[in-house]
Amino acid sequence: MEKITDTPKVSTAPATPIIPIPAAAARTLAVAGSALALAGTFLAWTWTRDFPGNLTVTGYPGGLQVLTLVGALLTLLFALSGYGIRGLGWLTPGGKNSPVLLAALGVFGTTGYAIGAISYELGGLVNLEPGAWVSGTGALIAVIGALGLPADQPYDAADPTPNLWGRIRHSLSAPEPGRAKDLPSWAEILIIAAGFGVGLYVFAYGIGTEYSELFIGFLIVTAFGFTAVTRAGLLKRLSHLTAKHRNVAMTAAFVAAICFPFTQTNDQFALIGANILIFATVALGLNVVVGLAGLLDLGYVAFLGVGAYAAALVSGSPQSSIGVEFPFWAAVLTGAAASLIFGVVIGAPTLRLRGDYLAIVTLGFGEIFRITMNNLNGNSGPDVTNGSNGIPNIPDLEIFGFNLGLPHDVLGTELTRSGNYYLLMLLCTAIVVLVFRRSAESRIGRAWVAIREDETAATAMGINGFRLKLLAFALGACLAGLAGTVQAHVSYSVTPEQYQFAGSVPPNSAFLLAAVILGGMGTISGPLIGAALLYLIPAKLQFMAEYQLLLFGIALMLLMRYRPEGLVADRRKQLEFHETGQLDVPEDKPLPEGATGVAKAGA
Repeated sequence: MEKITDTPKVSTAPATPIIPIPAAAARTLAVAGSALALAGTFLAWTWTRDFPGNLTVTGYPGGLQVLTLVGALLTLLFALSGYGIRGLGWLTPGGKNSPVLLAALGVFGTTGYAIGAISYELGGLVNLEPGAWVSGTGALIAVIGALGLPADQPYDAADPTPNLWGRIRHSLSAPEPGRAKDLPSWAEILIIAAGFGVGLYVFAYGIGTEYSELFIGFLIVTAFGFTAVTRAGLLKRLSHLTAKHRNVAMTAAFVAAICFPFTQTNDQFALIGANILIFATVALGLNVVVGLAGLLDLGYVAFLGVGAYAAALVSGSPQSSIGVEFPFWAAVLTGAAASLIFGVVIGAPTLRLRGDYLAIVTLGFGEIFRITMNNLNGNSGPDVTNGSNGIPNIPDLEIFGFNLGLPHDVLGTELTRSGNYYLLMLLCTAIVVLVFRRSAESRIGRAWVAIREDETAATAMGINGFRLKLLAFALGACLAGLAGTVQAHVSYSVTPEQYQFAGSVPPNSAFLLAAVILGGMGTISGPLIGAALLYLIPAKLQFMAEYQLLLFGIALMLLMRYRPEGLVADRRKQLEFHETGQLDVPEDKPLPEGATGVAKAGA
């Protein structure tokens, strides 16, 4: 019987470029423009040091010039790889033209922002030196040349000449890169180590940006550069290697994370890193509930608060109403156990609800927790939590005689208090990652996924949906309580205002849920990346505090429109969220369990 599908017809001929110029001339323009933009970074961009970054020096790039230099160099390498130069072909296994366009747009955006910021802060274009004009002109030429290159993938036959936005959006959908020849194991391990090393350097640079203009430029060039590298197929190659050497990749990731506090000269940056890990760990715990079991929990931050309050009450604070001091391990167990009990108590009567009803009930629980902690002040209720004043003066932890509140000399480098807590939180993150990974790969994890996909069908197959959902709820609460015990000591105090549903400062329930969705539900690295972005961006852009929630909402709408599966998504989510014909799935690769025939037809 002939199989009938609704696969759209596509043209096998190269798509018509946006700017109708010969491909050879377009590539030459891209190379020349990126080289010109790179050269301009070695010239002065302004005449005065009033603009941060000291852009007055000739021959030594600084500040925003460095970002333009990096972006221009990346664009140049991608453009040169299209000439078939030996040794550069490995840079673009997924496509040779779209990465050039995305990288060129990043250079143009960063350079244009720098020119605009200099003109705005110093009072006009007259404050620009020739270097800025050279880099800006080169970036524009590179974009024009990139728009003259044909697309890497064929477009729909009905629309072979899309508009500019359609061309850019098309460039964001990376095809599966060609299969590379197997390298020796030691070479693959070195590539994994180099990849995580580059990731550590980029993350450390982003945290270390000293002024908002530099951080905004960093965001622009990183966003376009990351997308260009993804479009080129390099990240898929690296993902293939990490899947092949999973234990080596996990070890390399944590070794790179351990090195972070030793690369920082400012104690404030290590503190930001510790808070990011707290936020990321809680988001990973929420990923058990939302990503694996498919339960929409809008009051999850309350479990973080339960763990923090429990640890604060038993850690020897002078303002604690209990007046006891447990050792660290006992305080951790107390916080995790208290959150687990609350998870069971709240989940048992509510998890028989589904969808929006469950979300409303969990939202109510989160607000009830915050109001209850505020009322346990001795006036409205028993004197347990000191009401809105919270529990301050929580002493620093001491583990096996090692006081985390004091600086210590480690391998010739002074490790400050923030660095100590960062490493402790990194250990907690490793535990949570291990628990999540083992849970997701177990029979219980597969049952959670079945419930998430179709609870009625899972129940018909003999899965006890209520019991497994309660288990997911309790496990997620326990992991949040574990992070809460460390958060209480890092911040010295706990107050009810720290655990709201939404606010300008994470962690809160809205930001935690957004971190899971932004990073990629059901994955390990996704919530970690999403949490890092959502914590770091508000911390660095405090001058935009009044507009953060507005920008946050706009960003979420754009994400749901153009990449609903998140930044790091498994193939199941890609097939679920993309329409027929939008995702390229090679025929020699089996579809993941639960994929639909329509998605396969569109592959």
